[in-house]
Amino acid sequence: MSEKSVHVSLSDNLSDLDLLGLTKIQRFIYNIIHFFKGIPSFFVAVFNAIVKGIGNLFKAIGEEFSDIIQTFKDGDWKTRTSFAVMGFGSISRGQVLRGLLFLVFEVVFIVYMFVAGGHWLGKLKTLGDTMASTVYDPKLDTYVRVNGDDSFKCLLYGVLTVIFIIAFIYTWRLNVKQAKVSQDLVARGKKLSSVKDDVSSLLDEQFHKTLLALPLTGIIVFTVLPLIFMILVAFTNYDGAHDGYSNLFTWAGMENFNSLFSLNVGSNNLSLAFGEILSWTLMWAFFATFTNYFLGMFVALMINKKGIKFKKLWRGILVLTSAVPQFISLLYVSKMFSASGLVNGLLINQGIVDLSGIIRFWEDPTLARIMVILINIWVGIPYLMLITTGILMNIPADLYESAKIDGASAVQQFFKITLPYMLFVTGPYLLTSFIGNINNFNVIYLLTGGGPDNIKLLTSAGAAGDTDLLITWLFKITTGAESKYYLASVIGIMIFLVVATLSLIVYNVIPSTKNEEDYQ
Repeated sequence: MSEKSVHVSLSDNLSDLDLLGLTKIQRFIYNIIHFFKGIPSFFVAVFNAIVKGIGNLFKAIGEEFSDIIQTFKDGDWKTRTSFAVMGFGSISRGQVLRGLLFLVFEVVFIVYMFVAGGHWLGKLKTLGDTMASTVYDPKLDTYVRVNGDDSFKCLLYGVLTVIFIIAFIYTWRLNVKQAKVSQDLVARGKKLSSVKDDVSSLLDEQFHKTLLALPLTGIIVFTVLPLIFMILVAFTNYDGAHDGYSNLFTWAGMENFNSLFSLNVGSNNLSLAFGEILSWTLMWAFFATFTNYFLGMFVALMINKKGIKFKKLWRGILVLTSAVPQFISLLYVSKMFSASGLVNGLLINQGIVDLSGIIRFWEDPTLARIMVILINIWVGIPYLMLITTGILMNIPADLYESAKIDGASAVQQFFKITLPYMLFVTGPYLLTSFIGNINNFNVIYLLTGGGPDNIKLLTSAGAAGDTDLLITWLFKITTGAESKYYLASVIGIMIFLVVATLSLIVYNVIPSTKNEEDYQ
């Protein structure tokens, strides 16, 4: 150890010159210390960014209100009329197409709010107040059902109405801006664009907006709206007993979150189950990601090694194994390792075990967890082999030649050239693979179904097993006898928070985003 490194504190920010004076162990410790030191500063930076963003939002809203007031003060009668009759300023100045689009949107909005929007907006507060009932029909001489409110529809259409109102406010603001711009252009003696010019613009320089209009609408309807609906369900008591049709569900506030995080005892101890399943989920995601990654890389290195014959054959075999649907492979393997499966049958026939010594792969918690990780390796190695093979072929050969001239061994070449290059290129993939394994439903559900059941994880939401991930537990909660959709929504939100936090932290520390120029 050099004299210089003795007087250097590893907790301080060191210069490149100071880092060169550290030993390998000291550099490793230094990187670990500063990784964990960077996490609190990261959250501080995120908090500051959120506060700054909120401040900028209110500032922008204030500026918009100021501009609206100023526009009304400085506008002529055509512009001022546009505040009440959308599109009037454009139509009166000859921009008929723009004006008609604004006007039609306003008419549709008013008609919708009068016919249905106001009703659903009023029901959103209570999620329905009229229960279904049965009344006697003298004509049919029987009791018939009279439908009441539907809480599901009240929530869904209420959210749609709120989004429609936001869209109307945004469109109204565009209408006011357009009226102001048109007035200014006329005042300066410039020609306004005609209908032909607008159509040509939508098919030429504004063609990207024309193409993106339909996909953007689809994203809002089929992605944003379901997300908002799912989040709102977490604040209700929507479950099998309160389906919203035969029995209304209502708002529950923060009660569902309190029940998940309160340290109750007995069947209501959801916090214990959540903590246990979350810890196993993260453990599973770590091993499932990095075992596949490094073993897939090792297989690719072995196949690409000089002197290996039949390289195409080995790659072809691995590709064929990955081409078989996981549904078939995993169900087959699950039956093969069952108590009465092929593996135990072979062991009994060979005299290795007897009937009393059958290996119960899926009934022992530790063994079941080890098995799902090992089987996931078998499933994932072919795919990782294909990915890493392409990357390995792109590493410049002169780097290895130079390393050999300098006397570097094969192990040194791997850790100094191959691994850093692979981690740089595949850093984002590793992150997405880790997140994907957190939500890896297929492997767990098809192999073990989340079992074996753990009596400690028996909660008011139903049973959970030792191999259950958060995503499989969520599935059980929504398909059980009671179908606690509200709790599943809460867990879905927590999964998002965990995934988002890990993604933000890791993405900001991986070399792929910090040292992009190193491999260019």
